[in-house]
Amino acid sequence: MTSGFHNAHLKTPQIPCLQNPKRAIARRYSLFHPIFTSPTAFWTVHDLSTISSDFSCKAASSAGAADYNEQMLGSKKKKSQRIAGIEQDELLDPVDLADADSCFCEFKGVQIHYKVAGEEGIEENVLSVNQDSSKELVTNQPSKKRFPMVLLHGFGASVFSWDQVLKPLAQCIGSKVIAFDRPAFGLTSRIFSEPNTRNASTENSSEETDVQPLNPYSMMFSVLATMYFINLLVAEKIILVGHSAGSLVAVNTYFEAPERVAALILVAPAIAAPLSILQQKLVKEDQQETENQANDVGARSKVGGNPFSHMVNALSKFSTYIALAVIGTLKAIAKIANSLFKKALKSILRTSFAAALIRIVIDKFGIAGIKNAWYDGSQVTDNILQGYTKPLKTKGWDKALLEFVVAMLTDSESESESKPPLSQRLKDISCPVLIITGDTDRLVPSWNAVRLSRAIPGSHLEVIKNCGHLPQEEKIEDFISIVRKFLQKIDAVPREEEEE
Repeated sequence: MTSGFHNAHLKTPQIPCLQNPKRAIARRYSLFHPIFTSPTAFWTVHDLSTISSDFSCKAASSAGAADYNEQMLGSKKKKSQRIAGIEQDELLDPVDLADADSCFCEFKGVQIHYKVAGEEGIEENVLSVNQDSSKELVTNQPSKKRFPMVLLHGFGASVFSWDQVLKPLAQCIGSKVIAFDRPAFGLTSRIFSEPNTRNASTENSSEETDVQPLNPYSMMFSVLATMYFINLLVAEKIILVGHSAGSLVAVNTYFEAPERVAALILVAPAIAAPLSILQQKLVKEDQQETENQANDVGARSKVGGNPFSHMVNALSKFSTYIALAVIGTLKAIAKIANSLFKKALKSILRTSFAAALIRIVIDKFGIAGIKNAWYDGSQVTDNILQGYTKPLKTKGWDKALLEFVVAMLTDSESESESKPPLSQRLKDISCPVLIITGDTDRLVPSWNAVRLSRAIPGSHLEVIKNCGHLPQEEKIEDFISIVRKFLQKIDAVPREEEEE
């Protein structure tokens, strides 16, 4: 029996034995078991049983190793992902991250987070989360000159950027101060539209295409939200304070309702100033010179009556028309190309790739960007970093940032079609304007603030030394002092509060 098995094994060494499972086991096992290394060995059934049991033990141990490897892989998958030091596994609703002095109100379907400071007892008048958003803050202003104040933060910031000056400003003006988070920032809720639903509705009704819901990430939404808080304060006029990109909201709010704005305070304003007053003068001089030359040619043609001069004049006019036509065509082509590029960019920004990219950018450069905004990055404490990165704990923060960028592209298109650029309307601002900037602002250079002050008639410029992009955080005392003196100058602060 033993030799028969051995002979069968010798006759068909290359073909697996399908009839006898033990032979198949033995043949496979011979690759690594020392018993099968001797060519003269003879096997018994008992030997095969031993080998089979040994093989089963090793197989079981291999299975156990596989299970262990799966567990290890599982533990790696469960490792928390962190963006700028903030865990991303369990993101929360903004209201769950609220501070003790946080307030929320609903405006056009968006839960807006804001904070209030003011006279003693103001906390009793603050709207709570459960109160009706249609209610208003009670104002007991002893003087009609004490205008309330609304603070508007910049890109990537939140109410936290005003944290150190909220109460000092309220004490300075003797009235209430409100700071709120614009959509896509801070603890204001993130709202996302459903394009499929919108498309289906527009197909069913052509009338709905004319009435589009207001984009919560648009400039107009921020302007209307600012107006909402002005009405919430029950104030005829208020002082608007904008920092960086918040200055854009402040200025646009002014143009929306100039009669409601007592003064504008623009801090490190991210507003593109006109190229140069000198360049504007040169352009006007060139235009005037061209008109004078044309008038001279016309006058000479009338007096002299020379046919040759008439022909030259006609050719000159014809070439001018041709040049204008070519320039107009090139502008139209550039406008179409720019529009197509923006549409393609919008589509890309709404992809998962863009969301992953912005998470990488925030993770790699977010903390460095915060420190770079300061004159001395070493002064940035852990508390400051936590304040700026706290919104990264909210659900949908990455998609909201992308939607904000998309809205910026849409705003630029609609504004170019409906009204002149903002830089050309700055000269129409008639209220008192204070511009504050740091001399070492790396994000919005101080020279832009200088040019901006020249473009706004009657504006006042203050440059704080050894200060970066965040004067209200780096130089709190200097900032408050500058604001107080400006408000006293325009008689917006009672004289009895002047410093001796």
